[in-house]
Amino acid sequence: MTHLAIDGGQSALRLRALPSRRTGTGPGYTHGPDALRRMLTAVGSAAAEAGVSGPVGVVALGLTGYPPAPGAAEEFAADVGELLDADEVRLTQDMVTAHAGALPDGYGVVVAAGTGLVCLAVDRDGSWHKLDGHGYLFGDAGSAFAIGRAGLVAVQRARDGRGPVTKLADTPLDPVTLYRSPTLVDDVARFAPDVLRCAAEGDPVAADLVVRAAGDIGETINAAVAQLAGEGPVPVACVGGLFRGAGDQLLEPVGAALSARARLTPAVGNSLDGAERLATGSLQPYADLTVIHRRRQSRE
Repeated sequence: MTHLAIDGGQSALRLRALPSRRTGTGPGYTHGPDALRRMLTAVGSAAAEAGVSGPVGVVALGLTGYPPAPGAAEEFAADVGELLDADEVRLTQDMVTAHAGALPDGYGVVVAAGTGLVCLAVDRDGSWHKLDGHGYLFGDAGSAFAIGRAGLVAVQRARDGRGPVTKLADTPLDPVTLYRSPTLVDDVARFAPDVLRCAAEGDPVAADLVVRAAGDIGETINAAVAQLAGEGPVPVACVGGLFRGAGDQLLEPVGAALSARARLTPAVGNSLDGAERLATGSLQPYADLTVIHRRRQSRE
């Protein structure tokens, strides 16, 4: 029986069919009143690209756009089950699949930073604590969106003469034009690599923005570590596209901002690997973070 693992981020949705390991992709999550409909369409597109046909067993999804309204997650899981003809759908937030992929033993802190940023701390007794992941308006401190937005603000300040000269202003982009974009959040986040590049080239404005982002991430990690019982070291894994792209340029200042208990640890796998673990294995310690929809009638 085929099982499906799905990682739905803001930049793209990725699907892996098991055991064949065929893959498919779809558009990422975008905010708006029809976000769930678009996400369901993206799931269907990814499944078609992976050559998935006929009934499937378990589908595990970790989504950035996890439906927060009462009953909405259950309804969306049912829609996925109908779309894919699935026996069981396991629906959770992307922070859960990121954690399951990075720290398969369960204990520790995982920060997932891409367009947005979310942190999940899981204690030895299975209790958990979510930090940030509050979206681009009210949270996601240190994310690619936050770095990109800060960079674009620096561009406008330099061009106006209100702020210091910076290489960032060499971009041909007019930030004001982004207001009209239906993918505003992703577009702003895509400026983060320019900030990192200019920082690496010695631009002091860009370098300050990277240090500030690292400080924000370190603050989130420290708050997460403080939530866990005991006094011993806590494994901390930093995952996601932002860390993949920045590497030591971001990890080193993040590490310098951490408390004595925090221990940076290489991630074992990524969010899609975590979704695979949730599709093929036990849900512990993530059971109470997961909505499960099962087919009402068994197959003949």
